Parts: sequence; structure tokens; C-alpha cells
Amino acid sequence: MDRAAIVHDNFHRRLKASDLPSGEGAGDMEPDVLLSLYRAQCLSRQLDRTSRAMQKAGQGYYTIGSSGHEGMAGVAHALRPTDMAFLHYRDAAFQIARAGQVPDQNPAWDILLSFAASSEDPMSGGRHKVLGSKALNIPPQTSTIASHLPKAVGAAYSIGLSKRQRPEHAHLPDDAIIMCSFGDASANHSTAQGAINTACWTSFQNVPLPLLFVCEDNGIGISTPTPSGWIAANFSAKPGLTYFACDGLNVAETARVAAEVAAFVRRHKRPAFLHIRTVRLYGHAGSDVEATYRAKAQIEADEGNDPLLHTVRLLRDIGASTPEDALALYAEIGKECEVLSAKATKRPRLQIAADVSASLIPPKRTCAPTNGPSTLQRSKIFGTDLRSSEEPQVMSKLISWALTDLMLEHPEIVMAGEDIGKKGGVYGATQKLQSRFGPHRVIDTLLDEQSILGLAIGMAHNGFIPIPEIQFLAYLHNAEDQLRGEAATLPFFSNGQYANPMVLRIAGLGYQRGFGGHFHNDNSLAVLRDIPGIVIACPSRGDDAAKMLREAVRLAREEQRVVVFIEPIALYPMRDLQTEGDRAWMSTYPAPDERIALGEVGVSGNGTDLAIITYGNGRYLSEQAAKRLRSEGINARIIDMRWLAPMPEAALIEQAQACRAALIVDECRRTGSQSEALMTLFTDAGIPNIARITAEDCFIATGPAYAATLPSTDGIVDAARTLCAKS
Repeated sequence: MDRAAIVHDNFHRRLKASDLPSGEGAGDMEPDVLLSLYRAQCLSRQLDRTSRAMQKAGQGYYTIGSSGHEGMAGVAHALRPTDMAFLHYRDAAFQIARAGQVPDQNPAWDILLSFAASSEDPMSGGRHKVLGSKALNIPPQTSTIASHLPKAVGAAYSIGLSKRQRPEHAHLPDDAIIMCSFGDASANHSTAQGAINTACWTSFQNVPLPLLFVCEDNGIGISTPTPSGWIAANFSAKPGLTYFACDGLNVAETARVAAEVAAFVRRHKRPAFLHIRTVRLYGHAGSDVEATYRAKAQIEADEGNDPLLHTVRLLRDIGASTPEDALALYAEIGKECEVLSAKATKRPRLQIAADVSASLIPPKRTCAPTNGPSTLQRSKIFGTDLRSSEEPQVMSKLISWALTDLMLEHPEIVMAGEDIGKKGGVYGATQKLQSRFGPHRVIDTLLDEQSILGLAIGMAHNGFIPIPEIQFLAYLHNAEDQLRGEAATLPFFSNGQYANPMVLRIAGLGYQRGFGGHFHNDNSLAVLRDIPGIVIACPSRGDDAAKMLREAVRLAREEQRVVVFIEPIALYPMRDLQTEGDRAWMSTYPAPDERIALGEVGVSGNGTDLAIITYGNGRYLSEQAAKRLRSEGINARIIDMRWLAPMPEAALIEQAQACRAALIVDECRRTGSQSEALMTLFTDAGIPNIARITAEDCFIATGPAYAATLPSTDGIVDAARTLCAKS
């Protein structure tokens, strides 16, 4: 049977009979406040009912209802609109109640446009049913499971950090707090556990972190029950986290306890955990039928505890409304939703691919001009390194100096990662940065990649330009959803209203001699290439790395892009190219204003016999191969892609067309590598005589066989001979 209809009928029947559940009173809540919260609860409920009707009529799409969680209106009442809220997908009542705190809001119309997938939906532009509103300081969330908790930690951390150095695009006030809500089942997810642990770890060290975790406990995750008492046992005694609880069926109690918690967090700048009892009505989502996995008695017990029934009791007891008047208001709001839904379903929807993808790339923003640090500032910060910059250096040193200049020029840059501070990174690429800029700008994080990326995403919400570091490429897999499900999708789901600009540095790829195996030598970028909208950079030389880092920061700062900067580990210390002691792979430090623009490829040589298209370590090996090929009468030019996504297609085609043959040298695995896209690109462009050499579809070994599965100089020479003989 349709449980939504049963709940609706029960509500009518019990109000008409004044058959209301027992419970605690409303305390000192003012009647008009309680009545406004009831309105928000009714609208949330009626929107759920309307969305189901829209779906049955073929005019609405998949949604997750908020029925049973209407007590979240009380949490919204306790917070300020300037407190950023990352919401659980059942929190329509929160958004509606907050809309009542901000002028000129029409939450019913906005949410119905989202249900109808209309391109006029003010949040996602018709791309997804999301809760969220720029005007209400609610970044959009879909049905993701706890992935928003790490960025809530980062946003909370940014509030204290902005007191030291307020970024140009900061918008959270100094006394703001961050709220993130989630379900009892989501609380078990490793992402939630990691985020809460990070908050406790931070708070334990007395670092300001004004963060409110709200767990809405309805006792079940889809069909799996949450053990009774589990949430309280799990979170009530964590060091650095203060636990509160309330009955979400009683919206007055919820508002009172939430206000107490908010005051605690705001005053002490410490995280707190608010455990709210709720019920789930109608089942999990969409076409889910609860009766297939829950006993009828359990379902009916929850329906008997409908939070709207409890609110009507409170209204009656304090003389704010009779049950008859409450029912009339409920019906009036339902009628309003019906009328608005009929209009919403007639509003335009997205139709073509270009419109759907229009928000993948966030809009550019106006930034104040920077003239760069003065000579005196650079001299003070660099010290003796300034003299050394005129001499050839290895890549890791030039990256460190580029980061130094960038942090001098842009005070909103904050770096974060494991071991990047005192140790200076595993390979020394961040040496001296913490001593130069302090631990608040070069943050040694705990060992949790999800928290590192979440910290960056959250700080970007408040105007900072984060440069997080993942220690090794293989470690990214522990946290890749923070890029795919959060950072990269935010502009898409917000129609460009929100973005997560950052430059993510990752030490990666292969060719480390005898160290690490597949955990420290990972030669696959497929997980990154699969994410729409991000920029992937991979330098091969130290001077290129410095100039590309500057462009990466510009892209993040001015164009709000997510840039992933892959630094080839094996090239960090590389000195020599052709012979021992030739120091041909070292570079002097480029002037601070020199950049390599997005899409600008590197070209070495002007041969027309062969174009070698490559990047990273492949560029190094190809330079060695090109010298040997010249001695055999084959003149090659080497095209260093530099920017792997978006691929610089026009520049690559132009260079390849200038030669009689094209050889792709790709150090990533054959399956899922850049070579696949390059082969397709050149074939579509009508370029003949194409071949590729790649790594094997295999993990990398430790020891003497460290490079056995990877492209080699000999392999490039052999492939070039064969290809040129054919051409």
C-alpha cells in the first residue's frame, strides 16, 4: 500500500479526533516561532507528497524524501544564515526554515523546480535534484554518503585561519560556525569516521574548529537497522568532541538543544556532535517498498510518531493553534504545492549536451591585481637560496622555490599534506616552506588522504587557494571521490555558483630505482582523466615545473579550476641526461613572471622525420633516444604535452602533421593511458604512420625489475626505427 497516503490519512484522522501523541512540552518557545516552524515542517511534508505525485505523472524524477526528519527545522532556527550548512539529503525542512530567515525567498517554488528538473532551478539549473541555495549559504548536496563531512572540517578550519589573513574572496564571518548533517547509516562510512576523527585530532590540539556535526538517527540505513544505542556509544566519548542529544520529534526541544550546541561551538570554537532522534516515513527513496524488509508493526510505530503530530500537540498545549486550524494550514500548504507544481512542470528543461555541460567549468572571477613580492621581501624569505637560483638546480628545488614565490605573492595560498612541513616532503619539494611561512600556511596533516582533500575543498569555500599534497599517486585512490564526487562536481551541480579552486600536487609515476613497488610507483592517471572539468598538468623539467605551477595557481585563483599537478618522482633529483656528469637535465630558476600557459606544448628539435609525442619521464627518455636516432639519420622533434587534460589537441595535431611519422611514448599502462586518446585524435585528424609505445598492463615491481614493464630508451629507438622504415 502507499504509505504516503496512509501517513496523510492518519494525520487527518488523528487531528480531527485530537488524538495526539504524548511527549515533552514546548518549554519557553514563543507561539509565533513554533507556528513558523510548523509551517516549514508542513511545506517539507507536502513537497514530499507533491514530488511523488509528479513522478507518478511522469513530470518528476528520482527524489529522496525528508518525511520524518522535519525536526531539522529546529536546527535551522538555532543557527544563522551566515553559518554555512552542508546538508543531509533529508533536510528540506532545514532549508525551508532557513529561507524564512532571509528576505525574498520562495523555497516551495525553488524546490519544485528542482523536482521538475527545470533549467530554471536556481541551484543546479536542472541537472539534479539537490538541496542547496547560494542565498541561504547552503552548497548543494546530492545523495552522496558522508562525502561532505571532510570539506565541512576544512570550511570550519578556514574560519580561524581567515582571522590571520583574510582572503580576498572570503565570505564567512569570523563568528560563523559550520554545520554538516548526515544519517545514522552514513555515520559508519569511512569518510564520516575519518572526518570526525580529523576534527577530534584538530580540537585535541586546541586548534579552533567551529564545527557542528548533526546525526539524524532514524534507526535504519535503507534496509539495514542501526543497532540500538550504537550512535551514542560511538560518538559520546570521543576526545575533542562534545556530545549532545535531543528528540527530533519535538521541534521545540530540538531548537532549544541546537541553540545550546551552537552557542557552545561558537563560543569555544570546538566541534560538537548533535544526535537527533528521527523517524523515516515512506521508505528510503523513490520506489522503495519498506514492507519488503520491515515488519508492519515497526512501520506503523514510526508513523504513529509522525513529527507533525508532535508539533500540533505543542501548538495546542501553548495555545498557538487548535488541531483544526493546524490541519487547515497543512491543507492550504498542500494546495499551494499542487498549484506551483503544475506551473513548475511546464518550465523549460535542459535538452542538449552543451547546456548540460555548460557548468562543468566554473566562471572566471575578478581578482585584485598582484605585483609580486618586492626584491627586499624575496631576499628576506629566500636568504642564501636567492644566490643559488642563478645556478642550475634539480626539479624538486625549483618546485620549492616556485611555491615560495607563489606564497609570497598570494597570501591566500595554504598548503596541506602529510610530512610537507618540518620534513619538507618525502623528496624535499616543500623544504623550508613551513619555516618561511609558518605552520598555519604549511600544514602537517594527519595521515588521511580524504581529510587532506576535504580540508582543501572546505578552505576553498571561504576564499583560500589550497595547494594540498598527496604523498604518492597510488594514495589518491584512498580519496578519489573527494575529487570526483565533491570538488569537480560542485560547479556542475550549482550551475557555476560554487567552485572548489585548488592545485593538488601529487608525486607520481614510475622509474624509481629499487624503491616502493606499486605503492610508490604508480603509472596510471586513468582515475584523473575520467573526471570531467579538471586540469591535469605533468612537467618533465624543473624550469617547466616552476612555470606550470604559476599557471596552475592562476587557473585556480582567477578561473576557479581544480588543477591536479603530477610531479614525476624519478625526475625530482635528475641531473644528467646523456652522460654521467653532463648536468643537462638541471635548470636555472625562471624569473617569477614566467609562465607556461594552459595548452602550451613544449617542442624540442625541428626534425621532420618523426614526431615523438610524450610527457613526464617519457620526455626524458625520448631526448636520449632522439640523440641516438640522429646518428642513424632519423631527425625527430619531441613534443612534450605538459597539459594532459584538457588535451592540447590543436597544438599536437599541428606538430604531428609537420612530420612523416608520429610515435606516442606513454609511460602509463596501455589500457586507460593518454595514448588511447592520442591515437584516436591523430587518426581522426587523418595523420598516417602512427604508433605507440606504452607501459605494460601490469603493476611495477621493486628491485632490479623496477623499469621492466615501462617504456625504455632502447624501446623508443626500436619503435622509431620500425615506424620510420614503414613511412
